[in-house]
Amino acid sequence: MGWHRELLIGFDLETTGTDPREARIVTGAVIEVRAGEPMGRREWLADPGVEIPADAVAVHGISNERATTEGQPADRVADAIADVLVGYWQSGVPVVAYNAAFDLTLLAAELRRHALPSLADRLGGAAPAPVVDPYTIDRWVDRYRRGKRNLEAVCAEYGIRLDAAHTAPADALAAARLASAIADRHPKIASLSPVELHQRQIEWYAAWAADFQAFLRRKGDEGAVVDGAWPLRELAAVSA
Repeated sequence: MGWHRELLIGFDLETTGTDPREARIVTGAVIEVRAGEPMGRREWLADPGVEIPADAVAVHGISNERATTEGQPADRVADAIADVLVGYWQSGVPVVAYNAAFDLTLLAAELRRHALPSLADRLGGAAPAPVVDPYTIDRWVDRYRRGKRNLEAVCAEYGIRLDAAHTAPADALAAARLASAIADRHPKIASLSPVELHQRQIEWYAAWAADFQAFLRRKGDEGAVVDGAWPLRELAAVSA
C-alpha cells in the first residue's frame, strides 16, 4: 500500500519570527491524517512570553492580546507538543512537516529555552524519526521546476486545497495531504519505507544546501553559509 496511504501526522507551528533559534511558538497543531482525511487533532495557543511582531501577526492573525489572555504558558505548550510527537515516533508513525528543519528546530529551541527534556532525551537518545518533509522531497524530485516553493505554491502544483493558509491546523493538514500527493506522482518516493525516506531526505537536504551555498558564493557572497542539517539544526545559541 505504501507509507503515504497509512496514518500520517501533520505538524505545524505558527511563530513570532523566521529564525528558528530565536522565534517563539504562538500556535501549534498536530493532525492525524489517513488517506487524506483528518482523523483527529490537537491544537495549542501559547503565550510566547515576548511581544509578537506586527509582521508575524499579519501572517497568522494571532494578536498579542489574544496570546496573552487565552494562551497557555510557552513551556507547557512546548512540552505538550514534544510529548505528542514523540509518542508517534515511538510507534513508527511518520510526522509530516513542511520545511521540517524550521518547525522542529524551533521546537527544540523552545525545549532548551525552558530547560525541558530534548526530543532526543524523550526518545532515549535517538534522533526524531521518521520525518516526512514535502518541501525537501519536492525540491529533489522536481528540482528544475520554476516558481516558488512555499506551501501555497507547492499545494497548487499538486492540486491540494489549502484553506486558511498560515494557520497551524490548515498548514498541518495540507502538509500531510501534500506528502501523499507527491508520493502518488512519484512512485519511487512511495516505494521507500519511512525509515529509508527519512535517510534520503537527510542526504537530499545536505546536497541542496551545498549547492545553494556554492551558488551564493559564486554570486559574490564569499562568506555565505547554508546549514545543511535536517530535520534539526544545531542549537549552539538559543536566546533566553
